[in-house]
Amino acid sequence: MTDEHTTLLLGGRIYTPSGPDATAMAVTGGTVVWVGQDAPARALHPGAEEIDLQGAFVAPAFVDAHVHATATGLHLTGLDLTGVRSAAQLLARVRETAGNGQVLLAHGWDETTWTDPRLPSRAELDDAASGAPVYLSRVDVHSALVSTALVELAPAAEKADGWSSDGPLTRAAHHAVRAAVRAAVTPEQRERAQRAFLAEAAKQGIVSVHECAGPDISGRDDLTALLALAGPGTPEVVGYWGELGAVETARALGARGLAGDLFVDGALGSHTAALSEPYADHPGAGTLYLDAHRIAEHLATCTEAGLQAGFHVIGDAAVGEVVEGFRLAEKEVGQRALAARHHRLEHLEMVTAEQARLLAGWGVVASAQPVFDALWGGTEGMYAERLGADRAAALNPFAALAAEGVLLAFGSDAPVTPLDPWASVRAAAYHRTPGAGLSPRAAFTAHTRAGHRAAGVNDGVTGSLVPGAPAHYAIWDATDLVVATPDSRVQRWSTDPRAGVPPLPRLEPDATLPHCLRTVRAGEVLHDTIT
Repeated sequence: MTDEHTTLLLGGRIYTPSGPDATAMAVTGGTVVWVGQDAPARALHPGAEEIDLQGAFVAPAFVDAHVHATATGLHLTGLDLTGVRSAAQLLARVRETAGNGQVLLAHGWDETTWTDPRLPSRAELDDAASGAPVYLSRVDVHSALVSTALVELAPAAEKADGWSSDGPLTRAAHHAVRAAVRAAVTPEQRERAQRAFLAEAAKQGIVSVHECAGPDISGRDDLTALLALAGPGTPEVVGYWGELGAVETARALGARGLAGDLFVDGALGSHTAALSEPYADHPGAGTLYLDAHRIAEHLATCTEAGLQAGFHVIGDAAVGEVVEGFRLAEKEVGQRALAARHHRLEHLEMVTAEQARLLAGWGVVASAQPVFDALWGGTEGMYAERLGADRAAALNPFAALAAEGVLLAFGSDAPVTPLDPWASVRAAAYHRTPGAGLSPRAAFTAHTRAGHRAAGVNDGVTGSLVPGAPAHYAIWDATDLVVATPDSRVQRWSTDPRAGVPPLPRLEPDATLPHCLRTVRAGEVLHDTIT
């Protein structure tokens, strides 16, 4: 009998707990139906469409648990400031680009990487832009350099907290100018940006993204348009809306929860993360936007409504406030009900082992970004500059979170860091603080199966390649899959016989990361370079 609806992958390496020597996989109707060896695969599925993998690596597709789709798409299609290394270079890039009659949006400058950390003045920016409205977000997207023409589009910014007459805008002033920028983006620009984002995600082997939207981030129209655009032929978009108590809004938008970037504090790079002790390089200890009572109220409201709650939280003072908020919420709704919702904390960078233990008891998901450590960790990175080496060494303690039972779901926070899941897996495995990282296998799980669990998929199979699982997978170029030498830690970790799966690709800092040949979501091809 001819099996017209089955695709049979043969001659590869299948990353599956079904066995470390699997070379073949059969997919029928968007579901994995068989995993094993080539010969029995052909015998069991005669007439199936056969794909010769030629040694390629097949693995569960990635989930990015924290993105900002439109901002990333505008970054992908517009002016990229991540390579700028001085104020002069930044001004030159603006001068080359401004002047088409639209607001100039650009992202990615980071003065901690510049040869001279002096920021350009507003007058210099006005001159470079020839009077055009300009919005240049810092790499952490918690502050921005803006031109006078843009401020004129958002006059409320001048009276808001975080206003500067010459330097970057932060806090409420930044939110005001960002709202003006959103209003200036046309529906056509937004759609182009969102399509560019979805295409790039698929190209990187990603089948699902968690969009962290909200009134201060992107707006209702933006999330509505993104959810409408996503569908057949694109990665799944799981929407989160960051607004206190807005249950009816979440339901109207089709959001998974009132979570994502609901700010308890800001970011370390912009000196707005809330700390218990002052910054090492800046007066003050950051900004706390929510206290424990408001956090508890939001948790209780979402728990009773059957929604995931969640918060953006980075600094240790903010984490302490969140932990206290959970304590208060437990008193109101009970530990069991609170834990059943698996509320989320985004970033969770300055957390102690004791706090992690408490959060695990409340069923909390930690949505973390390992590339933050790769970019800013270490004894001489931005974290050490902002906090001092001792405090910086305690950031992003993935091993401690996992050891205490907190579910880790990895993402990029794009456009803060690029859509590059293998880079995130490597960053988690090669943490800049010894003992704080994960094994490659655990890091890979955090970027695949755990991402589905973080969005409420708890069927036990989604995100793995076993019979009965949705066929969410990616095929990776075999030329990139030289396995590490036997004496390296990657080899020891990834070939642990208890894993029951083949080794992952080499992930050492000097290794070439895998190249995606095909991305498949529920049996539907999203990205393909296989001829």
